[in-house]
Amino acid sequence: MKKLILAEKPSVAKNIADAVGAVRKNGYFEGKDYLITWAFGHLLQLYDARDYNPEMKTWRMEKFPFIPEEFHYKVKMDAKNREKADAGAVRQIGIIKNLMERSDVGGMISATDDDREGQIIADEIWNYLRPQKPVERLLLNEWTADEVKRGLENVRSNEEMRSLQDAGFGRQMADWLIGINLTSVATLKCRHGKNSRLLNVGRVLMPTLKIIYDRDKEIADFKVTKYYKLKGCFQTDDKEKLEGIYYVKKNEKFDSPEELKEIQKQVEGHPAVITEKKVSQKKEYAPYLFNLSNLQGFVTGKYKGWTSDRVLRTAQSLYEKKLITYPRTASSVLDESLIGRAKKVLEIHKEVCPYKEMIKFHTARRVFDSKKVESHSAIIPTYVMPGNLSDAETIVYEAIRNRFLAQFMPVAVAEDTVLHLKMKDMELPGEFLSKGKIQLEAGWKRIEGIDAKEVILPPVEKGQEVLLIQAEVNEVERKPPKAHTEKTLLRVMETCGRNYEEKDEQEMMMAILSGFSIGTPATRAETIKKLKDAGYIRAKGKNLSCTDLGKMLVETFPARELFDLEYTGRLEKTLSDIEKKRYTREEFLDFVTSFVESSVKKIKEDVNFGGAEAGVPLHAEPAGKCPECGADVIETPKAFGCSRWREGCKFTIWKNDSLITSLGKKVSYEMVKILLEHGKVGFRGCVSKKGNKFSAYFFYEKEEKTGKYKWRLEFID
Repeated sequence: MKKLILAEKPSVAKNIADAVGAVRKNGYFEGKDYLITWAFGHLLQLYDARDYNPEMKTWRMEKFPFIPEEFHYKVKMDAKNREKADAGAVRQIGIIKNLMERSDVGGMISATDDDREGQIIADEIWNYLRPQKPVERLLLNEWTADEVKRGLENVRSNEEMRSLQDAGFGRQMADWLIGINLTSVATLKCRHGKNSRLLNVGRVLMPTLKIIYDRDKEIADFKVTKYYKLKGCFQTDDKEKLEGIYYVKKNEKFDSPEELKEIQKQVEGHPAVITEKKVSQKKEYAPYLFNLSNLQGFVTGKYKGWTSDRVLRTAQSLYEKKLITYPRTASSVLDESLIGRAKKVLEIHKEVCPYKEMIKFHTARRVFDSKKVESHSAIIPTYVMPGNLSDAETIVYEAIRNRFLAQFMPVAVAEDTVLHLKMKDMELPGEFLSKGKIQLEAGWKRIEGIDAKEVILPPVEKGQEVLLIQAEVNEVERKPPKAHTEKTLLRVMETCGRNYEEKDEQEMMMAILSGFSIGTPATRAETIKKLKDAGYIRAKGKNLSCTDLGKMLVETFPARELFDLEYTGRLEKTLSDIEKKRYTREEFLDFVTSFVESSVKKIKEDVNFGGAEAGVPLHAEPAGKCPECGADVIETPKAFGCSRWREGCKFTIWKNDSLITSLGKKVSYEMVKILLEHGKVGFRGCVSKKGNKFSAYFFYEKEEKTGKYKWRLEFID
């Protein structure tokens, strides 16, 4: 009997087919022992609210919160026409079903990505098709032929993945509950005036927006202050020069220049004695291997025009081409089980490295440490050598390969020198310090192309006298915090706002793996992109900042918990704990449901969000049908508009219409209902600008040239 393998994408299916010797058919590959087909990411999606209840087709405040008793799936909808299913998804589901039901197929193997999202991409399909055959799971970190063959010999029962499945479906359903309910109610509450647009509200979106808002506020509130430094230029008997900064009790910053100017007058032109010379060697280890967030930060920080989303897409392409290991990882080290494989990869790649003789394999814990690996190891190249890569692929691939090779290069060594200079025969409270640095061994920095910043001091010794030939007081302006970039934002999301010094990198690594974070490595780039698309943030160069709409949300949105990094971090950690069987999906969804119900209530009742009148229930029934698309026309506090405005229909009749109000009349529910039903509405007692009264039929018609609706009057005798 054969087995049907389901890959996440066609490119991965081909990698598996190449490994097992299968040939291409129509929509799948077939070999002696396996059939291989594919999804295109998610082929299914959760029901829309209107699929559960047709009345939900029109958003009305009183219909929320909307909590389904159970969740259902359907074939994903066409991206351009939300009224019909995606034709490609329908076709591919049919192919999978036919292959699954073949009499020579004895079971299925899920070969989607080995993570939470990959797990449910396949499980959605099996749950939808309900096969009466066993399902197994292929778990791989790379798609090379050797790994595929090894993996197929060690498949696991899909039942063993239940906790990962629960976490994936729990995340999906929680985001649906929060997104559908809070997005709908917030949008309805603000659907008037300049904010007449969809307000996208999400579990990960809101705290990320708050991070950028907080930094913007720090910058706006920053008050420029100044401090002063005294710099001295010293000269040896051999006419060699060195610079020093004046310190008092380890502090070189002074609030007032007067004291320093007095010292400047005293010391200039006088000798100083080198009272102490401290020379120390400092080892500089290569940065850890890349996880996804660090890779995104490295590339977006180094190259113009790059976004974290582009880095992820490029890395995913390299992964599907078998050139790198799984990119959506939070780990910065390798599992110890990969020692042999890493050694093989190193031997292949060092042959094309100009520093081949310096590369030596080792098993230090900075590289191999199973305790610091959660699910997937760090990103490294595979043994497959690249062929023709695009410019973007070359940038990302070389970053990954160089970082891997750097781990096995010599440690960089620098010599730091600190000179203490005391003015001779003077009673001063402080002394000058002169600092120098020499790179003794560049080591791994050669491979990463890092130029050492050296400050070379002249050959001087303790007890030697030097002459202070020039002193100057420098004014320094304290700078405001820098705006967030994608690099810095990713780090805050990864660590849930916690700051870690360089010496705490081990602690930071373990904190990241705990799951207490904003989003996951796989979703953070998409979150930043969504914030831009929603109009909440803008990018200027590499800098990110809030728009007015983003500020409004942060400052007035009633469900404050969504902006709390700790709160969102706990939600993400709970999903991680579901994977570890410490928490159940049902408990998590009960919590989220309770949060949604209370949040909807807060939004409805908060008069400061969206305006005092926005939460008042209006007419429950539509005023009529839209003349543009046939959908319902509904009443909002400021207008009557098409219920399909989210999909682009712009038909609107404003309540404060200048023509109607100038005639002493108003746009009411009854008036619009008559207008839409009969195409015209009659008014008696209209008053002209000259004070004359008249009666007329009012028509609301679309101009062919402009495409805009305008009023036309026919006077009634």
